[in-house]
Amino acid sequence: MEEPVTEQPVPPPAQGEGEHLSLALANSAMALPGGHTIDLLGSPAQADHWLTERGLAPVDAGMREMCAAQLRSLREQVRSLFAARAEGLPALPAAVDAVNDAMTRVPTAPLLRWDDRTGPYRTAPHPTTAIVDLAVATLAADAADLLTSPAAERLTACGSPPCNRFLLRHGRRQWCSTRCGDRARAARAYARRTGAES
Repeated sequence: MEEPVTEQPVPPPAQGEGEHLSLALANSAMALPGGHTIDLLGSPAQADHWLTERGLAPVDAGMREMCAAQLRSLREQVRSLFAARAEGLPALPAAVDAVNDAMTRVPTAPLLRWDDRTGPYRTAPHPTTAIVDLAVATLAADAADLLTSPAAERLTACGSPPCNRFLLRHGRRQWCSTRCGDRARAARAYARRTGAES
């Protein structure tokens, strides 16, 4: 069983996270050497912080465990779709359904409202009680946009085990961070050294 890590420094964003919030979502759970993990959505407070940092929720939105669980669930479905795309495999229908369900959970057009004193008006259909639904819909739409864009050809998993993050490859780069690249190069050098000694 993996041991969660709480005070581990978080690696810098992987290539492409700045343009695609869904990539940041997929990378919000990280496997580290030694069987450790970091989960940036592990608690309601962490999920609240993660959403706020990305402009998907107001400060101190008051996340509950059910809301954090919704984000973690979407993350797993998005990770499944990214892995399928990166490996050229068929997607799990349940993952596709989960993303489509998340995208359609909130209306996208300003709805007609009626005030008894002032009459009809239109307003965005996102009351504060639907913060998580809106965030999940936004993240799901971004995942769908990424998976159907030309950038999807560059979607890949980090090439440095045990790292489980995704990135958009630029050139030959195949690691999500300098740390992972250094670890992969050190492992190759060690393998060459020990192979030459045998």
